[in-house]
Amino acid sequence: MRIDDLDLRELLDLSPRGGVMRFAGERVLLWDAFAMGMLRRELISTLGVTAARGVLTRLGFAHGVRTAETMKTAFPWDNEREWRIAGGRLHTLQGLVRFEAIPDGDGSAGPLPFAQAIWHDSYEAEQHLIQLGQSDEPVCWTLAGFASGYLTHANGRAVMCIEDRCRGKGDAICRMVGRFKEDWEPAVLDKIQPFFEKECVEEALARLTAELRKTERKLRIRRRDLEDDDAIDAASGLVARAPAMRRVLDMAARVAGVESTVLLTGESGVGKERLARFVHAESARAGGPFVAVNLGAVPETLIESEIFGHAKGSFTGAIVDRPGLFEAAQGGTLLLDEVGELPLAMQVKLLRVLQEREVRRVGENKSRPVDARVIAATNRDLGADVAIGRFRQDLFYRLRVVELKIPPLRERKEDLLALARLFLGEQARRLGRKISGYTPDALGKIVRYPWPGNVRELENAIERAVVLADGERIGENDLPDEVQSAPPTALPLGSTRPLDEVERDHILAAVANAGGNKTRAAHELGIGIATLHRKLRQYETEVSRRM
Repeated sequence: MRIDDLDLRELLDLSPRGGVMRFAGERVLLWDAFAMGMLRRELISTLGVTAARGVLTRLGFAHGVRTAETMKTAFPWDNEREWRIAGGRLHTLQGLVRFEAIPDGDGSAGPLPFAQAIWHDSYEAEQHLIQLGQSDEPVCWTLAGFASGYLTHANGRAVMCIEDRCRGKGDAICRMVGRFKEDWEPAVLDKIQPFFEKECVEEALARLTAELRKTERKLRIRRRDLEDDDAIDAASGLVARAPAMRRVLDMAARVAGVESTVLLTGESGVGKERLARFVHAESARAGGPFVAVNLGAVPETLIESEIFGHAKGSFTGAIVDRPGLFEAAQGGTLLLDEVGELPLAMQVKLLRVLQEREVRRVGENKSRPVDARVIAATNRDLGADVAIGRFRQDLFYRLRVVELKIPPLRERKEDLLALARLFLGEQARRLGRKISGYTPDALGKIVRYPWPGNVRELENAIERAVVLADGERIGENDLPDEVQSAPPTALPLGSTRPLDEVERDHILAAVANAGGNKTRAAHELGIGIATLHRKLRQYETEVSRRM
């Protein structure tokens, strides 16, 4: 028998009713190419490109060795050479790639390779482009591994095959070059050999283990901080001492248990995305992806492609099929941030997706079912936009099945200091600074500033202060200029707060109002200077303990 005599109808043994299938006498499975592409994407995202390439190369190598072993005895070959070069033909019959042998001396510079071929319609290049986009390096890793394994077993010597061209990195074709191990130049061998050895994967796993341990340490510190501060909700990590924020968090916990669409409203910087992540984490979809997109940051011409995906060739630059964010969030949650910025034409299409639970990619005429929970967020008054015709009324009501209004920071004064302490601890650890707390003057400024940028502005201000602080505590001069110039009048803090908290904030405000002159502050407060010093030391101790 010669390789041209191999016929898929004879090699593949299957029953029309299904069940066990065999190829050349060995059991085989039918796998969807897209599923293999998803596996590749998961390996890369979990282990990194180097380790993923090592895993898939070794998988292909083992497949090639096993196939060579089977084929040697499966048929009466005319001669030994026919069996040894049958690997490419088998690649084609198995649907992995269309193999085209390159005659010796066909366009190769330098010493002729032991084996070379052109691979047409590589499933690996196709799936890499679909799942991950164009690569900087060749991507047909299992195919190269298979060729290496088959030729190694057939020749009784180590053969290593690589691609020097690949459609996955933008070349017109995929071309394989194989040489005996000892014939590769040392520089090339040092580069490709690790992918054929298990140490490549072990090194990546060791790095991954180290990262996991580092993350676990951070989580332990985070958990301890949450347990030590009764202002922080342990389940969500959100600061919710203020009654208004407590109500929002309680409602979010209840709505997480259902599949209804949620609309998060509130000023910029109040923490809408963090609350959306809490809803996702507390829902039955917690094991699925959380995908967030800021619609206000996507050019209007690209919004439809970004959300719904596009087909290859649907517009200039669409060189591959690309799934949209609805498909990326399959089984999970999709956050449409700044949904009020969505153009009217796109509002119609979004409404259809929410109602029909299916999307149609740009350039396609078929619909694809999607299963993603939608959370929308905006800092606009959508009701007013509906009244002036800027936002569709039907979409507004479809998004606002449940509305969660997050209060601005100026209405959450009970949460202010807890947030400031939380951010100080986080930023000090992240930046490697040994900052233990705030001076009374700094606390006074933080309490009196209105924080128009809300929680985001507070977090950025604390990060700046941690960077600039030259001592163990953040002082007034470490804060941004606008915070330093906050009005010196103590703000009303509500009648439901404990008396000692009201007293503390009033004393700190009085010290700040006196420009740090404690004698004058004590006189204005009507208390002795010793009493004032004792109170300030008590507040500093409380802050240090919370840090």
